[in-house]
Amino acid sequence: MVEQWNGWRWIIAALWVAGAPASADEAGAPEGPRAAHRMTEITVTAKEERPEPFLPDVAGTKVYAGKKTAVMDLQAVPPIINNNYRHALARTPGLVLSEETTPLVSIGYRGLAPDRAQFMQVLKDGIPITADIFGYPEAYYTPPFQSIDHVEFIHGGAGLMYGPQPGGALNFVTKTPATGTPFAAYTENSWGTDELFSTYTSMTGHMEPVGFLGYLHERQGNGFRVTNSDFEVLGGGLKMTVGQTTDSRWTLAYDEYHETHGEPGGLTRAAADGDGRDVTTRFNDRFRLERYAGSLTYEHDLGEQSQLDVKTFGGHYRRYSKRQDGGGFGTAPTGSTNSIQEQDFYTYGLEPRFRHTYEAFGQEDQTVTAGLLAYFSNSPREDQRGAVPAADSGALLNKSDRAMQYLSLFAEHLFRFGPLSVTPGVRLEHIWQHVKEQVNTSKTTVPLADADEFDFVPLFGIGAEYTAAPWARLYTNLSQSYRPKVFTQAVPTGATQVVNNDLEEGKSWTLDVGLRGQLGRLVRYDASYFLLRFDNQIGTTGNTVDNVGDARHQGLELALNSQAGPFSPYLNLMLLDATFIKGPQRGKTPQYAPQYTVRFGAQYAFRDLFKATLGSTFVDDHFGDDANTANQTIPSYKVWDLAAEVKLWKDYLTLFGGINNLFDERYFARVTSAGIDPAQERNLYGGVRASVRF
Repeated sequence: MVEQWNGWRWIIAALWVAGAPASADEAGAPEGPRAAHRMTEITVTAKEERPEPFLPDVAGTKVYAGKKTAVMDLQAVPPIINNNYRHALARTPGLVLSEETTPLVSIGYRGLAPDRAQFMQVLKDGIPITADIFGYPEAYYTPPFQSIDHVEFIHGGAGLMYGPQPGGALNFVTKTPATGTPFAAYTENSWGTDELFSTYTSMTGHMEPVGFLGYLHERQGNGFRVTNSDFEVLGGGLKMTVGQTTDSRWTLAYDEYHETHGEPGGLTRAAADGDGRDVTTRFNDRFRLERYAGSLTYEHDLGEQSQLDVKTFGGHYRRYSKRQDGGGFGTAPTGSTNSIQEQDFYTYGLEPRFRHTYEAFGQEDQTVTAGLLAYFSNSPREDQRGAVPAADSGALLNKSDRAMQYLSLFAEHLFRFGPLSVTPGVRLEHIWQHVKEQVNTSKTTVPLADADEFDFVPLFGIGAEYTAAPWARLYTNLSQSYRPKVFTQAVPTGATQVVNNDLEEGKSWTLDVGLRGQLGRLVRYDASYFLLRFDNQIGTTGNTVDNVGDARHQGLELALNSQAGPFSPYLNLMLLDATFIKGPQRGKTPQYAPQYTVRFGAQYAFRDLFKATLGSTFVDDHFGDDANTANQTIPSYKVWDLAAEVKLWKDYLTLFGGINNLFDERYFARVTSAGIDPAQERNLYGGVRASVRF
């Protein structure tokens, strides 16, 4: 829809409806040709249907009843520049950002490690966008926010029907081709601190039965470090639909994404807290990413009771990095060589889903869903040693072939009994992994690895919901999840590293119990308790890859959203208690598990002409590693962001701008074994958006 495409709000033209002729008794006028007629003017305003803050009980082929969910509407806020996730995730508790100034993203959940959101299902339009969903489950790519309509988040074990990872499912839902117009165009250009430049241009339209949407996006900047903190993103996509407004719909999509950035290196605590935050410690380290992905989706409404969706998708993902050897925590490398790594991921997937609604127990909306996901990947990897710190290629050290086949069968059933609903579900996981080393120059006394792994893991979950009153719905969900071995855990590349013969996949279960609803027309709320138990986590003890421990994560989450006239205040809160209860880290706190995370703010809107948002993120101190190393402590921080837009000429011309880190907080939210990655200080941006419709 056009409204979904760019947030336009159109007013339908005034309709003139002829009034019925009054009878002689009612009007006191004679019947016949000379009878009086009155014309009544009726003005109808089309209200834009925007996503609710919670997902509905049933949507398409998916069931959300008895599950903790959230929806982030990116069209309801001023433009978000440079994929600022503090803005995008402001109204959802449970998520912790490990911020960095590169285009890459790291999102933790309830104390699970955040690096590249590897403990979550990360999806775009329901399709996985990680490099490899199991062998290398890291999300180096996320779509530009200008292309996104809204973001769906299914918390914890409630995401079982999306995948087995314990961190839930984060789904970026992109815009669809505009209907009601043969052609519309949109462009957004912005500039900001540290030579930031971002441009996004799209064209869309619909000529029955075909709809189209295409976009190009580029953004670049130099970063705030002295040197080697530059980045550049270049991407584009095309989406075509056939029968978009009918009961049988086809969607063909293709995206390309190219990204490169420098890695200026980590800092010591003294440098990060002082005047050396912009110092560069690594001058030659670079990262490059390429992604080519396509999908074909078929959706068919089988009457009013049933729906069939079939997605097929595939692509090529290439990750390249070069990093100078040597160096310690926050110090410059001393090596005269570098390590070069290139990994390629060729993937293909097929996912059909079916939903049927029928009558039973005196109610018409009993619902069953079922489906499967077949996924295949081939992932060659090469490691080289460059002769100089800035080398782009070098002598071959390691070469391996990696492959993975995956089959998952899943189903769930929504039973309704008056105000009570119960939704049991099952997911049967089958994973085959194969890793074969072709070259490993460090293994001179042991044979090269040639390993095959097969895991069959049945997972179960159940959700329930009770409508106690129009303003109160009680819900609970208990679901299992698991974390299989990744490629580097199945076959380590180190000369002396070994894998425990009894190594098991990490297993977990999550419990959510909550109350949500709407108080009058002003306040929507969701308050819940959660408990996550994560056992047999995989790690390294000495030179052995082993199951290193069990952890318990529990806490409270609260989300409040209000609409009071032109003001829309919000608050979300997570209180977290996470502890290792078994293993070498027993008694310690898992990484990125702050005791509290608070986000609150408000949006002000004057008619449809002006909009401004002021938001904050408060995070308690926490650790950047599971060992709770002193130099990897992340102090508490408080960050405020301001954004606004003003329409100069209806929806055709809009100015926007903002200030990130409004009060110039000096902080960092990411720390690794290489040192502290400081967060950006106060920075400004501004731009112009223009659109046209025929």
